[in-house]
Amino acid sequence: MNIGIIASIILGILFFIMTILFIFRIILTWYPNVNLTQFPYKLAYIPTEPFLLFTRKLIPPLGGIDITPIVWLGIFSLLREILLGQQGLITLAIRHNTL
Repeated sequence: MNIGIIASIILGILFFIMTILFIFRIILTWYPNVNLTQFPYKLAYIPTEPFLLFTRKLIPPLGGIDITPIVWLGIFSLLREILLGQQGLITLAIRHNTL
């Protein structure tokens, strides 16, 4: 197994987990009274909050709605496609045996 395949597997898992966590954070924005520091919510809060804190400084809530999880879901989807999609950089490198 070469490094390209290993990188593809690891990045695929990472992008999948972050996508699920950001979808969960989007759903949690519908419930503003939920304490994100309690157990089940903390699993999504800890890995995603550093991304969201940075983005909230650039994009304020629109009409009281925090759209930053949607922004990061789009960013991670775009990165997954650029790197691992059918014409992704890592996918093409594996096909041409350059990694």
